[in-house]
Amino acid sequence: MKSYRKELWFNAPERMHFTNITHEIRECLAESGISEGLVLVNAMHITASVFINDDESGLHSDYKKWLEKLAPHEPVSGYRHNDTGEDNADAHMKRQVMGREVVVAVTDGNLDFGPWEQIFYGEFDGRRKKRVLVKIIGD
Repeated sequence: MKSYRKELWFNAPERMHFTNITHEIRECLAESGISEGLVLVNAMHITASVFINDDESGLHSDYKKWLEKLAPHEPVSGYRHNDTGEDNADAHMKRQVMGREVVVAVTDGNLDFGPWEQIFYGEFDGRRKKRVLVKIIGD
């Protein structure tokens, strides 16, 4: 069995932002030389997420509105975590809802997706560099 590891770095332009990283993951898969196995993609920061869904701007807008209703950024004084001087308690909660990672099957050298599935990096405390881990195992 072979193993491949790579870190991808992102700097989201906004506090909350979704980036389609499917192309980058496909490039990693090609670099790995693995044709049958699994791809793990996970956010390496506790205020970011990796998830799978449709690449549709209306859906992404809906996600942002929904997440802000679930865990509003303001008022920052409403969160005990922010008593430490932070202002990102909401980002931790949004990450918890959206998830840390995804695992995708690799079949015949391709990501084994259902219709419309794409991989996204979700940022909830952006405007600074953060990383995503890609780990591929298989033959």
